[in-house]
Amino acid sequence: MKTATITFIAIATSLSIFSSASKTSYHNLFISTSDNASISQHLFTLTRRPHVAGSQANAEAAAYVLSTLDSYDIPSHIASYDVLLTYPVLRSLTLTRPPPDSPTTFDLRQEIYNGDLYADVADEVLPTFHAYAKSGTVSGPAVYVNYGRVEDYAILKGMGVNVSGTVALARYGQIFRGNIVENAYDAGVVIYTDRKDYGGGGGGVKWFPDEKWMPPSGVQVGSVFRGTGDPTTPGWPSTGTCERLSDDEVEQRDDVPHIPSLPISWADGDAIMRSIGGLVAKDDWQGGIDAPVYRVGPGPGIIELSYTHCTIENVIGIIEGAEEPDRFVILGNHRDAWTFGAVDPNSGTAAMLEVAQRLGKLQKRGWKPRRTIVFCNWDAEEYGLIGSTEWVEENREMIASRVVAYLNVDIAAQAAGFHASATPQLDELLKQATQQVQDPDNSSQTIYEAWVGSSKSNESMIGRLGGGGSDYAAFVQHIGVPSVDMSFGKGYPVYHSMYDDFTWMKKFGDPMFHRHVAAASVWGLVALKLADEELLPFNYLSYSHELQVCLETLITIIKLTS
Repeated sequence: MKTATITFIAIATSLSIFSSASKTSYHNLFISTSDNASISQHLFTLTRRPHVAGSQANAEAAAYVLSTLDSYDIPSHIASYDVLLTYPVLRSLTLTRPPPDSPTTFDLRQEIYNGDLYADVADEVLPTFHAYAKSGTVSGPAVYVNYGRVEDYAILKGMGVNVSGTVALARYGQIFRGNIVENAYDAGVVIYTDRKDYGGGGGGVKWFPDEKWMPPSGVQVGSVFRGTGDPTTPGWPSTGTCERLSDDEVEQRDDVPHIPSLPISWADGDAIMRSIGGLVAKDDWQGGIDAPVYRVGPGPGIIELSYTHCTIENVIGIIEGAEEPDRFVILGNHRDAWTFGAVDPNSGTAAMLEVAQRLGKLQKRGWKPRRTIVFCNWDAEEYGLIGSTEWVEENREMIASRVVAYLNVDIAAQAAGFHASATPQLDELLKQATQQVQDPDNSSQTIYEAWVGSSKSNESMIGRLGGGGSDYAAFVQHIGVPSVDMSFGKGYPVYHSMYDDFTWMKKFGDPMFHRHVAAASVWGLVALKLADEELLPFNYLSYSHELQVCLETLITIIKLTS
């Protein structure tokens, strides 16, 4: 009996060592089988037409993702939901000046640039608008409110400026556009893209297509809904004949805007700014070089949106686990874009398809994950994280009990420099993965080494997943799933405009697609470690440290307010 026991232990040990070595070789193979040409082709195909959620073009993009996953021997299907989306029917903006000046009506169009490869489909770009903005007509004196923050209104009050009954002119930046609208509240708000922040500062600086900066007619569109998911089904999935809130009930929600709003370009913002009188704004409220002197005022418009129920389509691909098939590692990215979406989100979609292609190659070499890997290509993220939220609401119990981790990449590449945010137990895993991947902008070092070099401290390298910035929100905030969000670069000037196209990516975002390749390598490697290792590679020392920091912060706040 003793001999049998010893023999069993010896066999088990040798099998474990063989399995570990085999997994490591597969992981190394995953890193070495990169293909920037296929990523480039995926991105070109996905961004050939504007593909806002609910559109035929976006349905075609979903079909492309589905067929591509199938071609990599990854069984896939579509999970659809009927949700409330908004589209612009009529919007206008008129600036009325004292006589004898005549009114100015802005055309609110984003202009085609010289050599625009997408001029033939420019008419498919939706007119600039804010999703879920309240329909209505607003007229009043314009007041400049800087970034539209609570503290900006406090400064105006201190200057004796009465904002009641006015139309607020705010610039993008610092806070979410939905909060700009919420803070304006009284009448209406027009939000412009200031060249100081997005146009290179002015002063003769060139803009896209010559340089990376937002052109004068560029407009940042987006949603001003402050919630997540379908506004008509808060807390439950929008499936079949489910119960829904009425239109009146939706309008009464605190997170739905109660005033009209409209996004405009920095060229139109400048024109309005030149008409505003009153006190000169503070130095840090001023614009870039060549901008007019910003005054606070007081020194108008029609907005009408159609609200309609549309079918959205999440694409789900599955590689079934061999030993723990009922435990899931999820990779997520959204597909829908306000316009062409080369950076946001389809750089991430192309990287996801690259991960899928590499894992398909590993399967042909005999690899099978220990746990199931799931690819989720979400729809309607731009409207308010709708596709991911509805899927989480529909699968809440399964996710809470079986999902190991959620790994999100909204944008794979927009500039140099790796950035990541995570729940604390994944900190060490992120560091390990980045130590195995070459930095795309400096082949003499790893991503980790470049990351450490650009960080103020080792502790500040990894951010935390606060707010509802991307599709990780429902997983983290509703269920508490360990999650990661990562990207190369942090912010880009043509965000959410029609200039976020393949040309911009090729010239400025990632010309050789090496950052896309690196993003796919880190993303896939983290997934492989979570899917393959016998013991989940969570490290809760970071979590305990984070809790200690939060406790100390709370104690400080209590002392200051008591």
